[in-house]
Amino acid sequence: MLFSFSTQTLAACERGALDKKYCDENGDMVADLPKDKSEWVNPDTLIFAYTPVEDPAIYSDIWQPFIDHLSKVTGKDVRFFAVQSNAAQVEAMRSGRLHIAGFSTGPTPFAVNLAGAVPFALMGSDSGQFGYTLQVFTQDDSDIKEVKDLKGKRVAHTSPTSNSGNQAPMALFPELGVVPGEDYKINFSGSHDQSMLGVVAGDYDAAPVASEVVDRMAARGLYDPKDVRMIWESDRFPTTSYNYAYNLDPALVEKIKEGFFSFKFAGTELGKEFEGVEKFIPINYKDNWKVIRTIQQANGVDYTRDKIE
Repeated sequence: MLFSFSTQTLAACERGALDKKYCDENGDMVADLPKDKSEWVNPDTLIFAYTPVEDPAIYSDIWQPFIDHLSKVTGKDVRFFAVQSNAAQVEAMRSGRLHIAGFSTGPTPFAVNLAGAVPFALMGSDSGQFGYTLQVFTQDDSDIKEVKDLKGKRVAHTSPTSNSGNQAPMALFPELGVVPGEDYKINFSGSHDQSMLGVVAGDYDAAPVASEVVDRMAARGLYDPKDVRMIWESDRFPTTSYNYAYNLDPALVEKIKEGFFSFKFAGTELGKEFEGVEKFIPINYKDNWKVIRTIQQANGVDYTRDKIE
């Protein structure tokens, strides 16, 4: 079900980069709750989706302890929805079919501006540390020693909207001596795991990938770290953002936040999967995604539906 303001309201409201469906009167860069309470949503069943960074089927069982916890706290039936692409995930929230979602770093601004997603949490440690790095890998016996050596090589990026898999390399690599798309042809693999496995198999000479993804792959034995070599690593970026749809009933939003912030990772499958993560920590989009918006602005990114993939 789609929700929209009247033509008069849409013409008058402030919205910044947000789609015309939304308003941002308070300047926090995310969609405001509709003023008309009849547009608030409080469904009996909440649909939750995790970013399609890897095979979505892997995460259905891993997320179940959290799903059970969130269901208990909210008093709602909560169901995991496996999405196949960033575009499909954004469209699901935009259309009202998705209520809570983890969007990966690069697609988060698309979700905010096109789907009314409101980021409120990240996975982190008890000390408040969070984030991941962009790492560039090649084969262990490769002649590639630094980023500038990528010239003329077969380099895999993940997808156009991915931060570490495309947007950050596009913005950061020129200062390191190589311009993606000019000094080497960009091959889109579709995901971080496919990029890494492609490097291991020799399908690609190198690939920029997210540290958190390749760490989990190594822990599951999907590749042998001895077969690859890291040639460069960035400063830390914010990791997957957890969001609720802008038009959820505020009382329900408070319960959703309570469910996230009271969940303990220790001893769960989720805790085993995300090593070093101990809890969800509160964040806000305006501050925590500033570096990502800067990278995307440098790349001339427009937050439109045809640019998601």
